[in-house]
Formats: sequence, structure tokens, C-alpha cells
Amino acid sequence: MTQSNILLESGTNELEIIVFKAAGALYGINVMKVREILQPEQVTPLPHSHPDCEGIADIRGEIIPVINLEQVLGNHQHDKSESKFIIAELNNRKAAFRVTTVSRIHRVSWEQIESPDKLESGDKQMTAGIIQLNEKLILMLDYERIVHDILPSTGFIGAPDNLAAEASADASILIAEDSPMLQRLLKDTLSSAGFSRLTIASSGKKAWDLLEEDSSRFQLLITDIEMPEMDGHYLTKKVKEHGELPVIIFSSLISTDLFHKGEAVGADAQISKPEINQLIGAVNDLLVIEKV
Repeated sequence: MTQSNILLESGTNELEIIVFKAAGALYGINVMKVREILQPEQVTPLPHSHPDCEGIADIRGEIIPVINLEQVLGNHQHDKSESKFIIAELNNRKAAFRVTTVSRIHRVSWEQIESPDKLESGDKQMTAGIIQLNEKLILMLDYERIVHDILPSTGFIGAPDNLAAEASADASILIAEDSPMLQRLLKDTLSSAGFSRLTIASSGKKAWDLLEEDSSRFQLLITDIEMPEMDGHYLTKKVKEHGELPVIIFSSLISTDLFHKGEAVGADAQISKPEINQLIGAVNDLLVIEKV
């Protein structure tokens, strides 16, 4: 395997990030979320929109909302003429982030990404991780949270009120998810469906530590992909190498192009994060199979 194609394989616990500057600091975004980087297009304002949403732009015939990441990060005096657009796809929806400059791509390990606990606390945090690279600090933002707050219409599709546990409600489910907002959403949704034995780990590494202690206490694993220390693909690969615990990958990165990565590491189901109703259906299906 050459260095240039290592990320074509799944479960390496590595990622490539695009580093950019905004509001005077350096930030990174997973290459898998980025569709292209452009010179800014003309933006049409939308009435009654969030102040950090500039409006919409026609990009190659597709109408895409534009989020001013400079303003999100507190810089309200920036020069738009010197900016760039990062076109990202999250939860199967596209958004354009306006940033100052875009520099280069770096390959890093999830082990290099530290939890942002030192910086912020609570479920309103925007920082998903911190990387020290070439003596510089690079912040990984919770882009899904930013989009969800600014563009509520792109948010999560809730489970119907009558969707209940068809499998044993006594099943113990382990959830690996670093976003406090998603932790709460998953806990509330699964509890409402009748699943009450829930354990939440804030990273893939912490979930793996729990499984190493006693894997028999869990009947199902739900995991995000992007997490500090250990990503969901690598976690799934390790789980499947050591047993048959059913795994659902629940991530904003589930797309036609990336679905094969989850298949390669043995995921039993892959659900895009907006589709909470599909998640509950997959939980029911896998736990019924496990019980049989």
C-alpha cells in the first residue's frame, strides 16, 4: 500500500483535513465533507434568515445556502472580497462556508485530535477537536451543529411518536458519539422508543475501552464516524475483528461515495444522521436478529 492511497482503505484511523483561516485562527475540515473550493459567487439575501446566513448562491446550477463562517466565529468586520467558499456536504445537504483563505491538505491520525473539553463545555460548543500540527493549533469545528443552528430546515428528521421498540427493551446499547447535541438526541429518541439501557461514550476510544472491559454487556453499538482519538470506521473494524456485535454507523458522512467504507469494515447498517426514524428501524431489526 502506498502512502498516497492509504485513505482509500477503510479503518486506518486516519483522515485528511483541509486547513483554512477564518476570524484570525486556523481551522480544519474533513476532506470527505468538502465537494469543492471556489471564489465567492454572488449571494442573494433571504428575508428573515439567520444573521449568519448570507443567503443563497447559484453554484453550477444548484441553489446552495451560504453561511458566513467569519461571522459565526465572531469576525463581523471581514473583507468579503478576499474570501473563499468551501462547498461542504453534510447530512446529504450542501452548504457554502465563507472563510478567509484556504491553505493546504494535511493527513493526520484521529489519535492526534484531542477532545475540546479544555476549551468549552456544554452542548453549545462549536469545537469538535484540537490538533497540534507543525507547532500550530488547528480547531476542528462541529459543522453539523453550526448548520443545524443556522439552517433549522436541514435538521434531523424525528422519529414518529408511535415508533416503538419491537425488539427487547432490555437490550443494552452502546453509543459512541462526541457531540453533546447528538448524544442528547439519541438518548431521547431511543428512550422514547422504549430502549432504556443506554451507555454513551464520547469517543470511539472510550467505547472500545468499555467493550474491552466486558463486551458481553452490550447487544448493539451505534457509532458516529468523526470522533477524537478513534473514528467510527476503525472502531467498527476492531469490533468485528473481535466478535459479532451488531454495529450501526450513524453519521453525517453517509453518502453514495462513502458507503463502501462502512461496508469494508463490516458495519451492519449505515444511517445518515437526519434519518432518526430509519435508525430506530435498524435498531429493531438488528436486535431481533441478535435475539434469534
